[in-house]
Amino acid sequence: MTGLLVAGTTSDAGKSVVTTALCRAFARRGVRVAPYKAQNMSNNSMVCHGPDGRPAEIGRAQWVQALAARALPEPAMNPVLLKPGSDRRSHAVLLGHPAGEVSSSDWEAGRRHLAEAAHAAFDDLSARYDVVVAEGAGSPAEINLRAGDYVNMGLARHAGMAVVVVGDIDRGGVFAAMYGTVALLEPEDQVLIAGFAVNKFRGDHALLRPGLDDLERITGRRVFGTLPWDPGLWLDSEDALDLEGRRADGEAALRVAVVRLPRISNFTDVDALGLEPGLDVVFASGPRDIADADLVVLPGTRSTLADLAWLRSRGLDTAITAHVRRGRPLLGVCGGFQMLGRTVTDPEGVEAAPGASADGLGLLDVRTDFTADKVLRLPEGEALGAPVSGYEIHHGRITVGDGAEEFPGGARSGSVFGTMWHGSLEGDAFRAAFLARTLGYGPSGTDFSAARERRMDLLADLAERYLDVDALLGLAREGAPAGLPVLGPGPSLPSPSTTLNGRPSAAVLPSSSPSTTLNGRPSAAVLPSSSPSTTLNGGPSAAVSSSSSPSTTLDGGPSAAVPPASSPSAAPGGRLRGGDPR
Repeated sequence: MTGLLVAGTTSDAGKSVVTTALCRAFARRGVRVAPYKAQNMSNNSMVCHGPDGRPAEIGRAQWVQALAARALPEPAMNPVLLKPGSDRRSHAVLLGHPAGEVSSSDWEAGRRHLAEAAHAAFDDLSARYDVVVAEGAGSPAEINLRAGDYVNMGLARHAGMAVVVVGDIDRGGVFAAMYGTVALLEPEDQVLIAGFAVNKFRGDHALLRPGLDDLERITGRRVFGTLPWDPGLWLDSEDALDLEGRRADGEAALRVAVVRLPRISNFTDVDALGLEPGLDVVFASGPRDIADADLVVLPGTRSTLADLAWLRSRGLDTAITAHVRRGRPLLGVCGGFQMLGRTVTDPEGVEAAPGASADGLGLLDVRTDFTADKVLRLPEGEALGAPVSGYEIHHGRITVGDGAEEFPGGARSGSVFGTMWHGSLEGDAFRAAFLARTLGYGPSGTDFSAARERRMDLLADLAERYLDVDALLGLAREGAPAGLPVLGPGPSLPSPSTTLNGRPSAAVLPSSSPSTTLNGRPSAAVLPSSSPSTTLNGGPSAAVSSSSSPSTTLDGGPSAAVPPASSPSAAPGGRLRGGDPR
């Protein structure tokens, strides 16, 4: 099998960005490449067609990555999609279609069948494409979840696939995060970690270089490059951690306030508005945030009733109603549209408790009833004199009363518009017609599809300039290099005897000594040693490094380190002290 896993030190480290960049860069080389993510936990999704021709649902990031790869999006590229409905429960989508729920109480047992289907989907893609670029989820060092992992190292082991770990340097602590990500893994996982890529760097690269050199020396692994911070990469962002406003240039911009619901979904619906040069798009969490808005958007949500209750608890219901009474436009999309109606009911308990119901804001003559059957469609139509299209993903069924006018996928009344169609504003003609009707906003000539293509090309350009793309393609084809060192403290590393007494120690790294004892106070780490006995008494020690002495003792007070001596088992680069091997 040929493939590369792009893992990350954290969520939002840049896995999706790097995967998208590599898909486009590899495709430029004539490589038939497919994106893949075994399990995506996201409320941002998209509709594509399955092999049987039926509409199917996948994570939006994988849909965009398929476009970057110049491949046709399909369910195998994201075989498992988990859509959080609460803090402890997610709705599962398997190969594009609903597959029950997964809860935190049965996290491992409840996902075994998902793992089998996910790995089968990867095998299918790898048989049809030259290279599969797989995106991990969260961090591979979430060792509490390793036993049931099929997304990160579980996938890498299944496919014998090389792994590159991406770290976000803008958050700080990237060197510790990268080293720790490798060191916390089992030896069998560690040997698949081929190296690192740094993301979101801003500043003088000469100041960063010594740290990269140290990381390579200490871990025995390459840093394949450093991607710079670029504010133009926000388009099609999947992670809610990246929810920020899109500020227009100039003071005369019209203000669009998007309500930031707790369980917001498909917030990329407003991306096209963010590209308009005369619109200032902000996310709003309170009444003051929408008081001076020219247009308010109530976006989709994975839990309409819960977010409707949140809306009222914040006083946003009153603020939205006041906005409409002033004659200003309001757009509701999917769950946001449902909130604008008269009632919302969930008789079967699809999103809430069975029989749950609530009054809507009463701004449109519609009612919503949730059913177990999910609607997946790619509709087309015409409105406001322009062609319009989108995609539908919902359980809520809308009934429009006599007091509302027709609108594609929904209804309208005066300045209030509601639709179940996601993505309708991505159509340039319809967006121009809608903004002209609601805000008197003139055509800007913005081409959304071209902007998306430019973003994907920009990502590939950055990868070509700042990453060793040829080396990464080589990893995808040939796997991780042999002989990569194992770092401590991999939990399954064998040791004849390791004892820590008195207080807990943060870690004991691999040692070939018969006995390693730390007494009295915690020690940060004991690094590789070939000595028969190493003892630290009376106070904390930062580290004991490789030594070939029969006995090394630090008594009476803290010691920073015992300098390394020649040893066949010494880790690459000797010891680590203050992030700097000496």
